[in-house]
Amino acid sequence: MSESARQQAGRAGMLSLAIKERSALFAAYMPYVKGGGLFIPTNRPYQMGDQVYMLLTLMDEPNKLPVSGKVVWITPSGAQGNRQQGIGVQFDESEGAVSVRHKIEGILGNAMKSTRLTHTM
Repeated sequence: MSESARQQAGRAGMLSLAIKERSALFAAYMPYVKGGGLFIPTNRPYQMGDQVYMLLTLMDEPNKLPVSGKVVWITPSGAQGNRQQGIGVQFDESEGAVSVRHKIEGILGNAMKSTRLTHTM
């Protein structure tokens, strides 16, 4: 792979996501995925298993949190039920990802037991 192709691939895998409200976090979080995960709205083409890097801003947190993982869910354009196009990313087992998962679960608390619809299930 050429250097420019490698740089383009790297940029394509970097996503930035800002979640400002608890309800939006609930809709995006995927607690049923081993290690946790997030649904990320995007119209970029991804394949199952693609490696993804995210800079996540949670609520009023001043710092962007770096998280990496792999694509385990794809909602295509025009999906049934007017679901938003995007991907579900399973967090990897890095220290940063574990920290983000704990932070998300701390914010959501008992809401994780809710039966409200989310972006994925």
